[in-house]
Amino acid sequence: MFNNIPPITRNIILINVIVFIFSNFLLRDQLTVYLAAFYPFSPYFHSWQIITHMFMHGSIMHILFNMLTLWSFGPVLEQSLGEKKYLILYFVSGLGAFFLFNLWNFVEVQQISNELQGLGFNVDAYLSGAKGTFMGSTESILKQKELLAGLNGIIATPMVGASGAIFGVIAAFATLYPDSKIGIMFIPVPIKVKYLLPILLVISIYLGVSGNVGGIAHFAHVGGAIVGFILAYIWKRKLYRMR
Repeated sequence: MFNNIPPITRNIILINVIVFIFSNFLLRDQLTVYLAAFYPFSPYFHSWQIITHMFMHGSIMHILFNMLTLWSFGPVLEQSLGEKKYLILYFVSGLGAFFLFNLWNFVEVQQISNELQGLGFNVDAYLSGAKGTFMGSTESILKQKELLAGLNGIIATPMVGASGAIFGVIAAFATLYPDSKIGIMFIPVPIKVKYLLPILLVISIYLGVSGNVGGIAHFAHVGGAIVGFILAYIWKRKLYRMR
């Protein structure tokens, strides 16, 4: 059964599984620091993380959901687009996910930094490695500590997973085959993918903006989907002209 999956999809799944085993059971701390994607202005960030984070997953359910989704949508796109375009779709969607997620992080960091500076906290010195010095009233210090915890959360929390790339694949599938129906858990009837994708994106945007993140990089999903849609839209006319 696994051998029947087209080679690019099969190899992506295989690499993800191998990296998952190493990063969760053998070299967890080491691989997380080097391969997960940290905020670009974090001291933990390395340039290669914009690619390697796509092969890192935090739990069995995380990788299982992503790989099953890729297995469901990927083979059709690999066969219709060809291996080269499919690879471009997958990885550029992942890059789009990284970009939009960290653009939102940048906005949040700027907001937090402005508040901290307004309270007399030297953010630039702190980000350069100096020890944070709190000044002002007890209430002001408590507020500074709260804001600093949020800042540290962004800087020190990595982004992992293939979800952004997967959303790009789903968006491309919805663009090329909008009337295809798929079954979804808890929904009793099949739903056309052209309706499902907007629903998922609206939910992701709402959860991302509202702050109900729950450890999920919702804006990464949106970024990946935007790139997947754009690429599929560009390729769609040429694809159908060739048929």
